[in-house]
Amino acid sequence: MKKVLTALFGLPVLIAAGYVAAQPDYRRIELTIDIDRPAAEVWAKVGGYCDISDWLGLDCEITSGDGGIGTVRVLNGGRVTEIMVAQTDLSYGYSQPVREGVFYNQYHGFMEARPTGPDSSMLIYTIMMDVSNLEDQAAMDSAIQSREERFGAALLKMKEIAETF
Repeated sequence: MKKVLTALFGLPVLIAAGYVAAQPDYRRIELTIDIDRPAAEVWAKVGGYCDISDWLGLDCEITSGDGGIGTVRVLNGGRVTEIMVAQTDLSYGYSQPVREGVFYNQYHGFMEARPTGPDSSMLIYTIMMDVSNLEDQAAMDSAIQSREERFGAALLKMKEIAETF
């Protein structure tokens, strides 16, 4: 197993399965959309851990867990693994684990239905990731933009699902 750690003189040292950057560049993407339905109703329609199949169009399978913290889902036929690391009645957070031989970008996501009134709410989708492995600012901007577009479209789909009677 290999991981990058910084030694006393700032030199990277490999010691775990994947690798991480000695100088990470963490980026946060926060997307929101208003929904004309109460938050609990919205969450009931789009907040299941494998509801991602409906609003992002990915195959999803729960491989372990009971739907709570510690539940593991695999997406796209096993290409992506995500572990639920946080949960409330109207939210969940997940992380992608280290994979051997692949840059570990500390990818985390958090989705929440937040009440904004008695009959309205807001969906908030936040992603955090390290882009330091990308070659230049243009590549970093492109990676951020592609996720903003993809998850922005997912929020529009969630709104459509949530507002349908």
